[in-house]
Formats: sequence, C-alpha cells, structure tokens
Amino acid sequence: MLSLTPLRLLTTSTTHKMSSTPKDITIIGGGIIGCCTAYFLTRHSSYSPGTHRITLLEASSSSAGGRTPDSITDPATLADPATAAKKNPAHDGIAGGASGKAGGLLALWAFPSNIVPLSFKLHDELAEEHGGDKRWGYRRCYASQIDCRARLPPGFSGTGAGGKNAGEKEPVSSGAEQGSKGLHKDHKKDTKALRKLGAPEDLDWLDTEESLAAYEGMGTPDNTAQVHPELFTRSMAQFAEDKGVKIVTGARVTAINKTAGGKSVESVTYVKDGKEETLPTTDCVVAAGPWTRRLLPEIPVTAARAHSVVIKTPRPVSAYALFTSIMLPPGFPTPTPKEARGAPTSQRPLRGPQIVEPEIYARPDGTAYACGPTDNVVDLPLTTAEVEVDTARCDDIIYQVGGISDELGKDGQVLAKQACYLPQGGPYIGQVGDTKGLIVAAGHTCWGIQNAPATGKLVSEIILDGKAKSARLGGCDPSLVL
Repeated sequence: MLSLTPLRLLTTSTTHKMSSTPKDITIIGGGIIGCCTAYFLTRHSSYSPGTHRITLLEASSSSAGGRTPDSITDPATLADPATAAKKNPAHDGIAGGASGKAGGLLALWAFPSNIVPLSFKLHDELAEEHGGDKRWGYRRCYASQIDCRARLPPGFSGTGAGGKNAGEKEPVSSGAEQGSKGLHKDHKKDTKALRKLGAPEDLDWLDTEESLAAYEGMGTPDNTAQVHPELFTRSMAQFAEDKGVKIVTGARVTAINKTAGGKSVESVTYVKDGKEETLPTTDCVVAAGPWTRRLLPEIPVTAARAHSVVIKTPRPVSAYALFTSIMLPPGFPTPTPKEARGAPTSQRPLRGPQIVEPEIYARPDGTAYACGPTDNVVDLPLTTAEVEVDTARCDDIIYQVGGISDELGKDGQVLAKQACYLPQGGPYIGQVGDTKGLIVAAGHTCWGIQNAPATGKLVSEIILDGKAKSARLGGCDPSLVL
C-alpha cells in the first residue's frame, strides 16, 4: 500500500514556496472589494511586508463625485468623533462610488449562497476585532417588507377628475381596501394599528394610521445586519495601509501588460497628474466595479446608476431595513420617468395611482438612507469623480418616503443627495483565463458590501495559497463565462 506522506509533504512545501515567493501585487479599485482584498492580503498568515509589495490604485482623487455640493462630506461627523472612522485626506477618492453611497445591508439570506455565510461571519468578526459598532456603525437589525399608501405632500391636491377625492377612485396597492382616507395633517402613530398588521411596536416612525397597509418580516438580528458602507470601506483601507499597503489615489489604470504570449502579468500602466507610469506587477486584482469591463472586456460586468438620499431624523429610529411598495395616489408628484434626464415632470401631479418601491435603511448615527430605482440614462463616466446626480430623482425619493413618515419627511433634514453606479452581472472572483496572476473580483450587484470580506479573503488565498480555500467559488468562477 502506498504511503500518502510524501504527497502531503510535497503539497505543504509547494504552498510554502508560493506564499514566500516575492510578489508585486497591484489592486485596481479603491471601493470595498479592493480595500477588503488589501486588508485580507495583509492578514494572511504568509504575508510579509518585505516579500509582498501591495499597491492599491484608485482612479479618482476625490470622493465628492456623485453628491450635490450641499451634501454632507464626511459621515463620520454624525457619529461619535472619538471612535468613528476618521477621514484620511490622503485617501480622498477611496469609497467614492457605490461603496460610499450604498445602503450597507448584510444578510445571511443574500446571494450567492456559496460565499454569503463566510462573508456574514467575517463581518461579525471584523466588527468584534476593530470596534465596528462605533467605527462603521455595525449592528444587527431587522428587515421587512411593507405596503403603504403615500399621503400627499403639502402643495399638492388630491382632487381628481370630476371633482372626486383621489382616494375614492382607485384601490390600495395591496387590494385591502378601495380607497385611502386622504391626507390628515395631524395623523397619529398608533401601536395598536401595528399589532393588527403584525408589525412590531418599535416601527413607530411610519404613519400607521394612514399609510401602512401590510407588513411582513423578512430578516431578524439573527440573520441580518448593517454597516455604514463608506466608513467601513475607509476603515479597511486604513487597516491595510497600516500593515504596509501603498494606496495611490488619482491613479487611473489604462493597461494591464502581459508577458509575451500573455502567459502572465508583467506590469500595470496608469496615469496620475497627467503623467503615465508603469508599475511592475506579478499579481493584478481588477476590483474596479462597474469600470471593470474597460480593463477586462471579456468579463460581463455592466453598470446601472442608482440615486439615494440621506435624511437626518428628529430622533433615532429603530433598526429596520424596509423594502417598500408605496401606492402614490392621484395628485402626488409624478416620479421621473426612467428614460428621462432631469425631467421637470417630477413636479407634475399624477393623473392616476402609481406604485414605487424605494428602500429605507435606518442607521445608528441618527439618519436614514433611502434609495430609488436604477436607470441607464447617463453613460458610465471616466471615474467616480464625474458621476452626475439627477436631483429630480433624489426629490422623488424624498417625496415618497416623506409620504409615509414624518420623520423622513416634514420633520427630517436632507443631508445628502447622491448617485452611484452599481456593478451588475456577477460576482466574478478568480483567475481570468490562462493569464497567471490576472484576477478579477467584480460585479457584486447590490450585495457588494455584504460579500466584500469573503471576496477579499478568497482573493488573498488565490494569490498566496494558489487556490480559494475558505469557500468554493461555484458560480463566481470567471471561467464559467470565458
């Protein structure tokens, strides 16, 4: 009978040789995927600053893109200044895209299922190790689906054709009744109404008297959590830099150069301050989100623009992520058409009812985040710094969430109007084709924040161990689309 001992020794020796071999690792992209990759590379048991040179290149030198000029510039100022993730001026540009303007929902019921459990667990461990509850707003929360009827905002009439009250003409979106009761300026929040709908009593920042029509729980603190995505991304970048990663912002990569025959990566060319530079590279991680296809056209990652707002509430609101379905009555401000660019129709009253589905995330810093639908009106710009905000779409969200909650409406204060491009089509994690050292980590859809830690850990293993070990790549393997 053959002994397995020599094979085991060979495998161990090979792994040690791979991890101890000098490497020049270049990460393209300063969003959450790139920053988590940098972080987990520096936490790998084989990492050595003397052996492994890691450089993270971010194309933008400003995080202000995709926000209106009157928006808040540093969310850390809303939290405890002694503990929240401080903004490093040298890192301006980090988290400038979707990683700074996402909702930050984490869930064991997210997808893809092959990496979600690992990533959810890593989020918990990161928060425990680094004080994430204070530094980036990590907490467990609830997730729920609600059906609502929006109240008309001030200045808009609910009178429809024929002089009838708009609420008398159309059924509620849930079909539960034939009309809303109209706008009540001094509506009252009633916990009995919540109980009748099966909703929890601490969801008292919604208008339960006139707006809430149906409630269904989706997630609990056992399987749902949240972070502030910008503060989380900034923290990962800082932790990585503290361990030896070089972060360069304003460095837009123009080429990934390969050896003759394309067998392996040789270098990366980028432009910074108008000057072209070439960086020797043995391992290149393309974590450029929706910009990935400009460097790797063979990877089918697409982009969709999404708008969101941040609203300061008059009091802290309970920890819920709400997936809404809101019936807008006739007379409500018309939402901006998906194909329109800055359309003035957002101020015109609706002639008939319309359903909208903004998402709302209450945050522990005294704010709520709300986002609307995606659009493809404006092409993906050169970098995150040039992202264009359509304020009409932000106003749509403000009207809609204010129509079901005074805390988000007349009693709230809008702190930010913003837009970003979400990567679609993946996620893709792993080696690209037959080119040694060329790795993609992109296309994470709306679950990028959730799945970033697992992605970073798996990429660190691919580079330093030669294969993913903590989870199977499954459908994330780019070889499936190449």
